[in-house]
Amino acid sequence: MAVTTRRQLSDHVLFEHSDKELHGIVQPDSRIAVEAHVKSMEQYQQMYKRSVEDPEGFWGEIAQQFHWHKLPTTFLSFNFNVENGPIFIKWMEGAQTNICYNVLDRIVKEKNGENTVAFYWEGNYPGDCSEITYGQLLVEVCKFANVLKAKGVKKGDRVAIYLPMIIELVVAMLACARIGAVHSIVFAGFSSQALGERLVDSRCSLLITADGYYRGMKLLELKSIADKALVISEQMGHPVPLSIVVKHLGSSQKNGDKYRDAPERPSNIQINWNDRVDVWWHDEMKTAETTCEPEWMDAEDPLFMLYTSGSTGKPKGVLHTTAGYMLYTATTFKYDFDYHPGEVYWCTADIGWITGHSYITYGPMANGATSVMFEGAPTYPDAGRMWAICEKYKISKFYTAPTAIRSLMRFGKDLVEKHNRDSLKILGTVGEPINPEAWLWYRNVVGNRQCPVVDTYWQTETGGHVITPLPGATPMKPGSATFPFFGVVPAIVDKDGNELEGPCEGVLVLKQPWPGMLRTVYGDHDRFESVYFKKFPGYYYTGDECKRDEDGYYWIVGRVDDCMNVSGHLLSTAEIESALVEHGAVSEAAVVGYQHNIKGVGIFCYTTLMQGFEFTNELVKELKEKVREKIGAIATPDVIQYAPGLPKTRSGKIMRRVLRELAQGNSSFGDQTTLADPSVVDTLLKLRPQNIPGM
Repeated sequence: MAVTTRRQLSDHVLFEHSDKELHGIVQPDSRIAVEAHVKSMEQYQQMYKRSVEDPEGFWGEIAQQFHWHKLPTTFLSFNFNVENGPIFIKWMEGAQTNICYNVLDRIVKEKNGENTVAFYWEGNYPGDCSEITYGQLLVEVCKFANVLKAKGVKKGDRVAIYLPMIIELVVAMLACARIGAVHSIVFAGFSSQALGERLVDSRCSLLITADGYYRGMKLLELKSIADKALVISEQMGHPVPLSIVVKHLGSSQKNGDKYRDAPERPSNIQINWNDRVDVWWHDEMKTAETTCEPEWMDAEDPLFMLYTSGSTGKPKGVLHTTAGYMLYTATTFKYDFDYHPGEVYWCTADIGWITGHSYITYGPMANGATSVMFEGAPTYPDAGRMWAICEKYKISKFYTAPTAIRSLMRFGKDLVEKHNRDSLKILGTVGEPINPEAWLWYRNVVGNRQCPVVDTYWQTETGGHVITPLPGATPMKPGSATFPFFGVVPAIVDKDGNELEGPCEGVLVLKQPWPGMLRTVYGDHDRFESVYFKKFPGYYYTGDECKRDEDGYYWIVGRVDDCMNVSGHLLSTAEIESALVEHGAVSEAAVVGYQHNIKGVGIFCYTTLMQGFEFTNELVKELKEKVREKIGAIATPDVIQYAPGLPKTRSGKIMRRVLRELAQGNSSFGDQTTLADPSVVDTLLKLRPQNIPGM
């Protein structure tokens, strides 16, 4: 079939936009600016200047809203330069507080939050829903904290949590924080091997899991996976003595569970039970006391560890501490989403990732926010589910991933526009750079052309946003993360560590500490120093390639290791992907390099098409021309392969390692247990072109 033009396509599924809109500046909507916490760039610049030059005054003033058992004696001390000795970062030394107390007790007492809804829970099946107030959540957390104490868990112990997106997950993590235990949440899509390795590395004393859950039509038998992980952990020399199991399948009105009222969840699995290790959550909660005094934690006491991928293949246990993380997540949430009491906020992430830690649990709750917590899939029972939820709960602030946006773009705007979205004020993105085409679709279709798009750049290690627009103040450029958050001082350096001035492209580094940053890698401080501080002494190394334009806007290009040296030219995979997706037929693209006997590295592109389009030779020619127009002839793809789907983890992250192996013609892809749909790999292997240039 002939390739549809942009004008034809906009009549079908996208929208009309001008080149000026795609590449120009979008001003904040006046209805947002008038009530915003930060109303202008002048106000932002004044606050930013103070945050950088007087961090004690800036953060100390913010800290006054929280409860402190003891006040700090030294507000900030640090060393960022390995040449001057060990790296350390300490905020508010001498202070004592408890983050659970601050997100629950303080909200109930000081903000009259007893009857304020903390979470609307939306299950996998429409109609499977509930709500829990701050007052009810405080009782549940205290009860489970007492359960943990009765099982011998104490301050400093590590507790592994392997749960789906259910209220018990929040209860478990806050109960750990209340008694000073360090929670280690493992994403419920990870394999038994991945879970087992994390149990061993963190030396966890207890595991919290569930019988299972559904995501769409797919049943995940968590208890079975957890059982195998416990065996692996024991074989690796670290037996875990106790597993607390949530009964989630079957009737939701279960065993005295009073805060959920929902239809039956199908249950057709046989639970293997080990009386030596396993206990039911509901049995333990029946007799637990409803009050529990918090453990007062030093400011730099560990709060949680969260494993993230490492270049060596061994995951890193990123360790965050108490007081600074609390300040930073609360502040970034308030300003970046411009949150006001009474609004309903929804972050679609999973709490198994840092986004869920910072912007489902700790950041929103520190502000007394009402949030939606979603267990299901964005395309179940149809691709309008997310917009139906926005309509149901009258969502004001909506935060999701570019991957999800591009995926839903494929289904057109009709499924969006059938649902009322008048409540939406601010849209956010997280996880990867968003291409301008998706940015505009998100704003213009989902946001009715009036919602600012808060394109947040940050990492597991940073704890919270470090470069981001402020919705009432920042003029936005589609695809740019814009300017640094308060207290964050970015720089761009060349490969030798020389700071670049003005418009430039290089490696993004950060020059001074901010409260929410990681403090170490659990059990391996040498690795912490090596990964983040040795490459460029005196800076925190992000590992990301970045551009700064003539207006001072920051554009995240992608991971340094996602850049390709093609015939001596450093090319960004993300930039090529963005050019491909600007074509009206392409909904998503992934670009990797492969060994080319002339260029050194060839450019291999995987493209997923919008509904109604066919993959033809004519389309391939158009896509190559699009890349040449946007970037230059040097970036012209060598191979463009049709990809009905891309290999992604359950969180939506594309597994580029697999794509690189496919491009190279290999059929051994390593561990695929974290893939949402492993069959995608076989499909891509079958569709791989026979004649690859340069091979």
